[in-house]
Amino acid sequence: MTDAAAKVTTRAGAHSADRSDAPSLTLSGSVALVTGATSGLGRTIAGKLAAAGCEVLLNYAHDDHAARDTERQLAEAGGKVRLMRADIGTPLGAVRLLDDIRRTHGRLDVLVHSAASFHPAPTTAPHIGKSLRDGAVTLGPLLYGASRLGELMTAGAGRIVAISSTGTHAVVPGYAGTAMAKAALETLVRYLAVELAGRGIAVNAVAAGKLADLGADALPAIVREQLVRRSATGHLATRDEVADVVSLLCRPEAGGLHGQVLTVDGGATLR
Repeated sequence: MTDAAAKVTTRAGAHSADRSDAPSLTLSGSVALVTGATSGLGRTIAGKLAAAGCEVLLNYAHDDHAARDTERQLAEAGGKVRLMRADIGTPLGAVRLLDDIRRTHGRLDVLVHSAASFHPAPTTAPHIGKSLRDGAVTLGPLLYGASRLGELMTAGAGRIVAISSTGTHAVVPGYAGTAMAKAALETLVRYLAVELAGRGIAVNAVAAGKLADLGADALPAIVREQLVRRSATGHLATRDEVADVVSLLCRPEAGGLHGQVLTVDGGATLR
């Protein structure tokens, strides 16, 4: 193991909340873009990929303070990271981001689209404008940048992973706008998977359930208890568990998976 790799492994352990250490460095030297990378699940995924040896391009839209904090923590853990501010919920923002990556790196090995927008509202009284914004962010670079991805992603080894939600199949109060967008995202993943497979680019999605370390504490106690009881593992899924699966999909060994939606919810949807 190189000194740099050892630094990633040892220093990442200092940030146990994100558990960004990785057992192997099969992604060493890869260029990875993570959207929504400076908060929540996206931040955990970015840390995981940085620890696995990727140079991680940290996309964010607005919060400069959170972005700088994420950059600092991942760099201190030994990761190679770079901030890239762009609103991927607009066609211009998404296209400019991908064009910037082409100019600076010439290629993209991994794209994890984790950015999301959520405006809760009753299904019978939706906020139309906000729902459309949720959809724009959710589809983001996979829709607006579709014409560029085939050439930008590394032929024979490219990996695209989109973050979806189990809310596309189970009704969650107030979640209809985002659920519709995520359902469209899963459809787009399947179509892109077919069209890009011939170039050796694998496109898949990970559908996350309600995460224990991401907003679950805000749920009423009875709702949380019901979710835990329904889970096959006896606990809610965590950000690290989702990030681990995303990392696996980005590895060379996952090249045989195309257009799949892998559910990470502690087995809750099995019951």
